[in-house]
Amino acid sequence: MTKKQAVNPYLPLNQYVPDGEPHVFGDRVYVYGSHDQEGGDAFCVLDYEVFSALVDDLGNWQSEGIAYRKVQDPDHSEKYRDMYAPDAVRGNDGKYYLYYAFAGGCFTGPIHVAVSDKPGGPFEYHGSVRNADGSVFNQNITFDPAVINDDGVIRMYYGWSLGIDPQQLPPQMNETFQKKLVQVQMMMFEKTEEEVRNTPEGIMGANVVELEDDMLTVKGEPKRIAPGQFGAAGTSFEGHAFYEGSSIRKVNDTYYFIYSSQWNHELCYATSKYPDRDFVYGGVIISNGDIGYQGRKAEDRLAATGNNHGSIECINGEWYIFYHRQTHKTTFSRQGCAEKIEILSDGSIPQVEMTSCGLNGGPLKAEGTYPAAIACNLTNGAMPHIKQNEIEEGIPYITHEGEEHFITDITDGTMIGYKYFDFNQETILELAVRGEGGGRFEVYADEEKVGEIALNQSAEWTKVSTRIPDVGVRALYLKYVGAGTTQLKEIAFTSISA
Repeated sequence: MTKKQAVNPYLPLNQYVPDGEPHVFGDRVYVYGSHDQEGGDAFCVLDYEVFSALVDDLGNWQSEGIAYRKVQDPDHSEKYRDMYAPDAVRGNDGKYYLYYAFAGGCFTGPIHVAVSDKPGGPFEYHGSVRNADGSVFNQNITFDPAVINDDGVIRMYYGWSLGIDPQQLPPQMNETFQKKLVQVQMMMFEKTEEEVRNTPEGIMGANVVELEDDMLTVKGEPKRIAPGQFGAAGTSFEGHAFYEGSSIRKVNDTYYFIYSSQWNHELCYATSKYPDRDFVYGGVIISNGDIGYQGRKAEDRLAATGNNHGSIECINGEWYIFYHRQTHKTTFSRQGCAEKIEILSDGSIPQVEMTSCGLNGGPLKAEGTYPAAIACNLTNGAMPHIKQNEIEEGIPYITHEGEEHFITDITDGTMIGYKYFDFNQETILELAVRGEGGGRFEVYADEEKVGEIALNQSAEWTKVSTRIPDVGVRALYLKYVGAGTTQLKEIAFTSISA
């Protein structure tokens, strides 16, 4: 197979695999994630499908096939309907174990396990995580499992917490609010009032528990490693408390706990020299709106934000963060992306920006044709945070019709960004566009205006172009100016011979 450039999203545009947990097994990196439906209206409705790539060819991803079907689990029902974010680990017996939790309007079930002789599956049902007496393990909130084989010791990390905008909270956590919070937890997690009130540190937060070699039976009591929002005051996690998406990695002698924070759009990390205590908040690794990157404010986000979940992995000697973005103006059709990161000598990880070339090892060539949907920035200047519903306000967004994928609802002031391209010679930039808009695209290389493309109204895809000078490695921005709306399907580059 010929090597090709890697782009974001790294899987084909008709694949929606969020919550990516990347793991290198042998000479391949495997991504285990949820599986959304294209243009869907609920989370994680499809069966698990595992994708993999050679560690030295991250532009060529292949499907390992349907790895595990939800109907294989005997607990599958309307209540336990869809399989959410999984993780995988190689057991001490050499087999591969897939951990997952069901949801269908509630987070109340056990954590389930499937097993396979191969990292890509197919997997077979193995059982549910249980206590030593055989009863179901359900301490705290058994959701979003992550697993690690730590030199022969199997540990499972899990948990969930509410994430609420502090501006929506009362200035003081009065008795009325506290009582309402207890009632919400009882309803969402099917806990008794006694369980909610008497659980040390509360049921909301991130936890770790050791497992026996059978990969099912817990060994000892779980320990809290990161607080939820209502337990973070006065800790290093205050302002970036744990929300969901537990993930764990060991780098040399340091444990990195990666998680989605109370803000929902960012992946953060905490570190410790111990696997089950003393974790200290480290910082944000990625935001799917670039919020916080170089001081960017939430109101200036460079894409519609939504929930985020992923982890880090060392691939062929380089570290990457895997995360996901939203499409279709909802949070139910999420696509996996990845960016190169750096772990500094002091153990810190600086926040990185979203790009269109995350796994590529460098900028994309300004040659050939690219789908417009690899845009890493897409904003009208007032992009929202998408929650569990389709938003009604008009914003530019990535969508599909049949096998075509494109950016739609591009209106006056919309900016579409691609980071980065290598313009090493004078080039013709050609766009495939359609729509009622009769405006123009202003073309920028970083902040330098380098061209302009007039558009005509057309119901069919039409090619329009301009020349781009030799400007080196730059971000490419297309800014729409004019009335009406337009759509963008492709961008293409043709070199101009000297």
